[in-house]
Amino acid sequence: MERGTKKNTPIEPKGQTGSSQEANRLPICYRFAGRHPFHLTLLHRARVQPSARWITTTATRCITKEMIASAASALYVSPVASYGTRIGLGPKAKPLHLSQKTPKLFKGFNGLKAAALVSCESDTSFLGNGRNATVWVWESFKPKLGRPNLRTKSQLKPQASSFKVAVLGAAGGVGQPLALLIKMSPLVSAVHLYDIANVKGIAADLNHCNTPARVLDFTGESELASSLKGVDVVVIPAGIPQKPGMTCDDLFNVNANIVRSLMEAVADNAPDAFIHIISNPVNSTVPVAAEVLKQKGVYDPRRLFGVTTLDVVRASTFVAQKKNLKLIDVSVPVIGGHAGITILPLLSKTRPSVTFTDGEVEELTVRIQNAGMELVEGKAGAGSATLSMAYAAARFVESSLRALDGDGDVYECSFVQSDLTELPFFASRVKLSRKGVEAMIPSDLQGLTDYEAKALEALKPELKACIEKGVSFVHKQTAAAASG
Repeated sequence: MERGTKKNTPIEPKGQTGSSQEANRLPICYRFAGRHPFHLTLLHRARVQPSARWITTTATRCITKEMIASAASALYVSPVASYGTRIGLGPKAKPLHLSQKTPKLFKGFNGLKAAALVSCESDTSFLGNGRNATVWVWESFKPKLGRPNLRTKSQLKPQASSFKVAVLGAAGGVGQPLALLIKMSPLVSAVHLYDIANVKGIAADLNHCNTPARVLDFTGESELASSLKGVDVVVIPAGIPQKPGMTCDDLFNVNANIVRSLMEAVADNAPDAFIHIISNPVNSTVPVAAEVLKQKGVYDPRRLFGVTTLDVVRASTFVAQKKNLKLIDVSVPVIGGHAGITILPLLSKTRPSVTFTDGEVEELTVRIQNAGMELVEGKAGAGSATLSMAYAAARFVESSLRALDGDGDVYECSFVQSDLTELPFFASRVKLSRKGVEAMIPSDLQGLTDYEAKALEALKPELKACIEKGVSFVHKQTAAAASG
C-alpha cells in the first residue's frame, strides 16, 4: 500500500455479511516489527485451521483501531514477545487509516520489508533517523474440511524476498537459540546449520516449528562447503565460551584457529555473503577473518561485521532501567570494541535525551563494560551470554536482511573496518545497504563529553593491540604453513 492511499475499507469474504461474517474471519497474526525482532500477536476468533501464507497489502485493510488499542497493553519486550487473545470485531469497527497520525505504540518501529507492508509516519527509530513504522500481516487460508475457501480475487501471491542464512557453530549455546530466532524471520527461506557436532536432531527439532523457513543440517568438515553454497548471510558463533579465570589470550588461542578455518571455507564458497563474526574475542577475530579474506583475494570490508549488538542491547536496557524509561524508546550508541574498556557507551547521545550525573555515567559505563563477566560468574562456569547473545545476533541478522531486501533506513552498531579513528577497525553506528556498510556516522564521535573523550583515548591502545594480535596470528600461520 502506498503512503497516502485514501480508500481503505475492510475486505468482506464473498457471501459473508454482518455478524455471520465475523464468526468466519480468517486467523490473522499482526506483527509490529522494528529494529528488534519483537512480536505483538493478535489471534481472533476463527473456524479455520492455520496454514501459513503471505498476502499482500489488500488484506491489511482488516486491521482496525480497536485491534491496535486492545493489543497495546499486551506489548512487552523480549526476543520474541507474543500475546494471543480472542477479539470480537463488531460490524461498526472502523478500519485503521494508516495515513493518519500513528499512535505512540508505533514510535521507534521501522518494520520488515515483507510481503505486506503498510507505512505509517513515525518520528523515531532505534538507531537511525527512521521515519516509517510498518505493519505486516501474516494470514492463514487453509479451511477445515467442509468449509469453503474464503480467498478473494484481491488476495495476491507472495511477494516477500527470501534469503538463506548459514549458522556455523549451530550446536552451541548461542547457535541453537539463534537458529530458532532466524527461522522466525519472514525474510528467510532457509537456515543452514553447520557444526562439527551432529546437528541433525537440532534441524529436525526446528523444522517442527510452523514457520516457512526450512532448516538444513550439515555435520563435519566434509559438509562445510555445502552448508555455504548460495547463502546470503553467514553467522559465526563457533568457538568456546569464556570461563571464569580464562584470559583473553586463552580464548583467542582457541577461537582464532576456528575462525581462520571457517573463513577459508567462506572465502571459497560464499565470498559475496554478509559475514557476521560472533566468536570472541571479536576485537581480534574480525581482523583474523579480514586477513584470511585478503589472502583469498575476496575481501570486501563492507561485508565483514563484528557483532557488537549485545553491547547496544545491554546499554539500552540498563539505561531504561536506571531512568525508568520505556525500553522500546531507548537507544544508546556503543563505540570502540567488544571487550572490557574498549566498550564505550555514548550515554550523552542516548535517545531520548537523558541527563546523567557523573556518578551514574561511571556506574553505567562500568556495568556495560563488565556485563559479560557478570554472566560468566553468575553461571558459575557453565557458560557465558547465550540467550542474550542469540537475541542480539538475531537482531543484527534481521537488520542485514532488511538492508539486503532494499530497506534504505537500516542502522546498527558494528565492529568494522573504519576510518573514523586512526585504528583500522572500530565499532560505531553504520548505515547498511545491499552492498553492506554504506556509510559511517561520524557525528556520533563529535560533541563527546570530557568523560567520553578521555575514555575513547584510553581504549585505543588496548584495541590496537587486539587488532594487531589478530593480523599477526594469520601471518604467522601462513608463514608456518609455507615453511612446513
